Amino acid sequence: MKVGLDKQTRLSRYLTSWKSKNDPKTGKYSFKIDPIGYPQLLLYKGRIPLWQVGSWSSQGFIGVSEMKSKLYNSLVNVSFVNNQDGITIMYSITEPNVYSKIMFVVDESGTFGRYTWGDGKWVRFWFDPKDSCNIYLRCGPNSYCDPYNGDEFDCTCLPRFKPKSPLDWRIRDGLSGCVRDQGVSTCKSGEGFVKLARVKVPDTSIAHVDMSLSLKECEQECLRNCSCTAYTTADESEEGIGCLTWHGDLVDIRTFSDEGQDLYIRVDSVVLGKRQSTDSYGACSLPNLEDSSSRRDLDGTRKDSNLPVFDLKIIIAATDNFSVANMLGKGFLQNGMEIAVKRLSKNSSQGIEQFKNEVVLIAKLQHRNLLRILDCCVQGEEKILIYEYLPNNSLDSYIFDETKRSWLDWRKRKEIICGVARGILYLHQDSRLRIIHRDLKASNVLLDTTLNPKISDFGMARIFRGDQVEANTNCVVGTFYMSPEYAMQGLFSIKSDVFSFGVLLLEIITGERNTNYYHSGPSSNLIGHIWDQWKEGKTMEIVDPSLGETYPTNEVSRCIQIGLLCVQEHATDRPTMSAVVFMLSNDTPLPSPKQPAFIFKSTYNTKDQTTIEGANSINEITITKIDGR
Repeated sequence: MKVGLDKQTRLSRYLTSWKSKNDPKTGKYSFKIDPIGYPQLLLYKGRIPLWQVGSWSSQGFIGVSEMKSKLYNSLVNVSFVNNQDGITIMYSITEPNVYSKIMFVVDESGTFGRYTWGDGKWVRFWFDPKDSCNIYLRCGPNSYCDPYNGDEFDCTCLPRFKPKSPLDWRIRDGLSGCVRDQGVSTCKSGEGFVKLARVKVPDTSIAHVDMSLSLKECEQECLRNCSCTAYTTADESEEGIGCLTWHGDLVDIRTFSDEGQDLYIRVDSVVLGKRQSTDSYGACSLPNLEDSSSRRDLDGTRKDSNLPVFDLKIIIAATDNFSVANMLGKGFLQNGMEIAVKRLSKNSSQGIEQFKNEVVLIAKLQHRNLLRILDCCVQGEEKILIYEYLPNNSLDSYIFDETKRSWLDWRKRKEIICGVARGILYLHQDSRLRIIHRDLKASNVLLDTTLNPKISDFGMARIFRGDQVEANTNCVVGTFYMSPEYAMQGLFSIKSDVFSFGVLLLEIITGERNTNYYHSGPSSNLIGHIWDQWKEGKTMEIVDPSLGETYPTNEVSRCIQIGLLCVQEHATDRPTMSAVVFMLSNDTPLPSPKQPAFIFKSTYNTKDQTTIEGANSINEITITKIDGR
């Protein structure tokens, strides 16, 4: 099968969709080659580009990252020819002697897909566009779309550009695009290029092409021309064949996690100087919100010094010199944006590495139940994180407050429990990384305007390899939410977070802290008391009285049992978070929990620490002192 243009006969071969699923008349979508500039494939809706598949490189089309996979190429060869006779893409079977049926289709919904015949039906093997960043001009000119930036908003201005209309930049999803910053002029001494790695390069119909130039010669050619805004190689083979340059606006750029090619953006000496000077600040790999810099390292790496970070002067101005609070405060940027500022104490036990760990981790995560980080600053002795501002503070300020706890009825408490569970499940299983939080507690769950929970504080979090299930540490730092294997042996796993979640769940239901619960019964801590009540069939007696009598007894009792399953002594007995989410969402039978860990006999507080005497788990190992962070 061929798609393309015959230059001799002017015959154009392309695919069109049906009008509807059952009507084979010509539809409104078409898939064809655009021969203008440097040829590229496009999916059109009428005459309007819908998806820029990109130009051809040595290993496939830039906009289809799957083309580099062995699975994609196991049955089909894709070749591209651009010469005096025509511009053609041809698909052929890799092994002609093997009978195979493969079909490429533009369907009536506007997607292009590859299908394989099997088991008596056509099975879709692959399709595009599959995410919003593939939509043509998704973010407007002079910006790029990055679905991996950890933000709900995908659009970012290119370096030394700013939103054309700051007021509707997010409201209109970046459609207005970006314009060059005022005061930035081209063709000045000290100009150069920064690399934006792993991208689909801008629309090549407006690019100039010279196949005789190497990549280095291409750089010099672009630098000599004042109107040249970016360049790259025409073919991303190891030799870097050919030169593509753009003059004017750069449109329809997107990033990929692993594929794509490098694009070199023209910048002035100010940007180059900032990038070179950030080493002295221990910079974080996040953008400067005030100058609309990139949300990811411009050269595609994850080093700590590739971007300018938030200037300390801006943070001091935003927080009125940290007058709201010394450790955590509210602030306003010059553009009116509300932010939360976490300022680590100069004597904080969280070092530079832990601080950077928290920044990098949160920046890679994207979930409605995880707190979104905006920026950071490391300057001198100052270590500061800038988060989205959540007006309702942390969960502990509600459930442990005599007045505010009544604001949380059972429906809202159940929503918070389920939200936290989904957030932890995302960390353990559904994110691109497997992350153990290690410090889940009520004060690290923040609440937004609708009291939706967001997990925060990733300073103690650890990344696990895909096949890793457990790790250990010699530095055990945590609270009364710690699992026994972590507290006593330094072992932590996803089951450590499950234990912490169980403690948190029981606190939400009872409105009592596990750290300073006092009771005259046989067990004087919260977990032990709940266990005693559950064994005696008196579970409802431990429910927070502020809930009144309006809650569904069976549902609350079920949640208490789930909490007890999570805090069992042995990690192997505890459920996974996927099982917890399932149990919270379904009314299936639950197993009976075994005796929980840390059933303390007596507890008393001193001014600086909590001391526990006779703190025995069922394996008779005694802890004489636990210091909370």
